[in-house]
Amino acid sequence: MLERLGLAALHRLDPETGHDLALKALRAGVLRGRGPVNTARLKVRVAGLDLPNPLGLAAGFDKNAVALGPLSRLGFGFLEVGAATPRPQPGNPRPRLFRLGEDRGVINRFGFNNDGAEAIAERLRTRPAGAVVGLNLGANKDSEDRAGDYAAVLTRCGAQVDFATVNVSSPNTQGLRDLQGAAALRALLDRVMEARAELPRPIPIFLKIAPDLDNAALAEIAATAQDAGVQAIIATNTTLDREGLKSAHKGEAGGLSGRPLFEKSTRILAQLSRLTDGKLPLIGVGGIEDAETAYAKIRAGASGLQIYSALVYGGFSLVREILTGLEARLAQDGHETVAAAVGTGRGDWL
Repeated sequence: MLERLGLAALHRLDPETGHDLALKALRAGVLRGRGPVNTARLKVRVAGLDLPNPLGLAAGFDKNAVALGPLSRLGFGFLEVGAATPRPQPGNPRPRLFRLGEDRGVINRFGFNNDGAEAIAERLRTRPAGAVVGLNLGANKDSEDRAGDYAAVLTRCGAQVDFATVNVSSPNTQGLRDLQGAAALRALLDRVMEARAELPRPIPIFLKIAPDLDNAALAEIAATAQDAGVQAIIATNTTLDREGLKSAHKGEAGGLSGRPLFEKSTRILAQLSRLTDGKLPLIGVGGIEDAETAYAKIRAGASGLQIYSALVYGGFSLVREILTGLEARLAQDGHETVAAAVGTGRGDWL
């Protein structure tokens, strides 16, 4: 009841103001979680990382790693912060975040606003013990060497995280998605892998891709990622598609996430699962809002999951609700582990 009242109050505010207040409330201890949901059936190993459960917090909620302690106690199996760029940058002008209530979606055009790698690295040094934390890597808007930016952030922050994500799929930095082309992507990943090799503890590198890819481009990305040694692919980031939307803000520029993204992102996930033949772990993100959508992502080929936009409408209690329901669905279908269910429904999406 308190959470519903809090969400109703936040929804009366400008969305970005509401988001900032939610972070402040977390830091103030308004929500007191009990730690990650941890059961034998939900435990999963992804890219060498042992997770108590498969549901993570997607990048973008805690861009600057300011609320890791409270977030780590809300049930998540892992957290991803960022995106971080070498230098601080303000991002795009406000307003740049829009709720699409009728569609249960969100449009954002933040543009990698963050405090910069130096400040974020210092906060990550005091991250909560035992939590699995990753960092989304980005490039400054005015950079003349974007591959160098990704490598620089990894060099500065890599020792403080458990994995890092190469984000070439945000639609809100001009030209960034061009890095998904085979030649540019391979050059970028090579730079990142060189930086990884210099870390005191080499960490898994993930690649986050867009949902707005045709079959040929997706196959090219899958091959390039495997050849470069990427340990997992996150499918997907936000979409530019606006088909079927009803909300007043449907025409706003930026990336669309939430319920309208579910089918598109899940189809991409299933295609990737087929292309990689289960040899590369996949993280399913886009439109997860309950146990059914979480289970569908796993059956489509995801070993891990991430959520963000649904929290805008369901609050953080949604994390435990999803995981409790997911465990029940796994048991109902006779799966002793998450891994046993991965890809069992892939054909439904192809």
